Amino acid sequence: MFFAQYYLDCLSQASYLIADETTGRAVVVDPRRDVSEYLTDAETHGFTIEAVLNTHFHADFLAGHLELADRTGAWIGYGRRAEAEYPIRKLTDGERISLGDVQLHVLETPGHTPESISILVHEHADDTVPYGVLTGDALFIGDVGRPDLLASLGATADELGRMLYDSVQNKLMALPDAVRVFPAHGAGSACGKNLSTQRQSTIGEQRATNYACRPMAEERFVELVTAGQPSAPAYFVYDAILNRKEHGLFDAAAAPRPLSTEEFLAHRAAGAVVVDARSPQDFAAGHLRGSVNVPADGRFAEQAGMVVSPEQEVVVVAPQDREEEIVTRLARIGFDKVGGYLREPEGAFVTLADEMRQAGRLTAEELRRLLDGDEPPLVLDARNTAEREEGFIEGSLHVPLAELARRIDEIPADRPLVVHCAGGHRSSIAASLLRHKGRTDVSDLLGGYGAWLAQPAPADV
Repeated sequence: MFFAQYYLDCLSQASYLIADETTGRAVVVDPRRDVSEYLTDAETHGFTIEAVLNTHFHADFLAGHLELADRTGAWIGYGRRAEAEYPIRKLTDGERISLGDVQLHVLETPGHTPESISILVHEHADDTVPYGVLTGDALFIGDVGRPDLLASLGATADELGRMLYDSVQNKLMALPDAVRVFPAHGAGSACGKNLSTQRQSTIGEQRATNYACRPMAEERFVELVTAGQPSAPAYFVYDAILNRKEHGLFDAAAAPRPLSTEEFLAHRAAGAVVVDARSPQDFAAGHLRGSVNVPADGRFAEQAGMVVSPEQEVVVVAPQDREEEIVTRLARIGFDKVGGYLREPEGAFVTLADEMRQAGRLTAEELRRLLDGDEPPLVLDARNTAEREEGFIEGSLHVPLAELARRIDEIPADRPLVVHCAGGHRSSIAASLLRHKGRTDVSDLLGGYGAWLAQPAPADV
């Protein structure tokens, strides 16, 4: 058996290529949209990709099933409850997919979504203990898939939570302890709240260490897995719907278009959003008026999907030689309306002095002095709820970054704003979005809440 895991740190997303080395027959599970790596590996090893299996309709990225089917002629498989605009093979509980001696066994595990499946992998057809199980978003390492993401699509968290209870407690925990667990996501993903940095585990380890895998009543399980979930990025619903639809294919060979300064400004004037993917430090030193800062060195795609709408055209200011990377990462979440990127931005900035702005950034000491003054600014906390529960700046307003775009009207406009997160990355994004939306007096806190806590305690007077 050939078994490979492909992991995207930016989206904390795992996909898999499984093949029988004797027959050369292969499947890809939960592929991303830029499919060249799977195709290259298959060609190198002499494999034929016959099927593309999605464990469910993903919400956090646009899957690459259409791209792989187009390139290979493979059929597309989902759980039996799935309904899609394109031809799919509906897989039923207990169904086996043979690649030769290597066998895949479908296990229905609804809960994160109604159509979710897990895939048992048998290295040999007569193995009594499977090699592993690809759990999709049903079971993570340290957590389980959240059941509340489809609330806006007609499924309640309570209904899905009860499905998930049966899937985890009665189906997955019924597997032997030695079965390896290969989930679709890891730490950082908003598809759960307590995901591990480990990329594989075993059923036995999860039985012993995963809070949701311990024996408990259904009501307690639902209560635990629905509590304390992070805010989901706005694009999640868009992707969950788009993954069901026929849509345009991603072509990695179609290079993003370089734009002259005049062309770039024309796109912006026509309504395109300028996404500046440079570091917060470079952005603060000088950026085009109205730009939204989403640093490339981080969870770029996910965070871009929090602050930019997929219906909006985007034009990009990228770090040097990273233009294609930025466009690909946007495409991974279905953001295809990229008008191009600014050619040689540093040179262009010199000629655009009237269009350039600097971003205000305060140290923790400067913020404390302002808060002690006669006209203190409003502090906006852009962290997630779980982070804020561990401590916050007194008097601050809390709006997680994932909710900011739709809740801007809740933020008073009559006071200067200082935005903070944990370390200074998300606050630059949030502050730039506020300026993009018309707020003029917005700064962010250097070093975030960590820097605030590191200050010496104020002396008693």
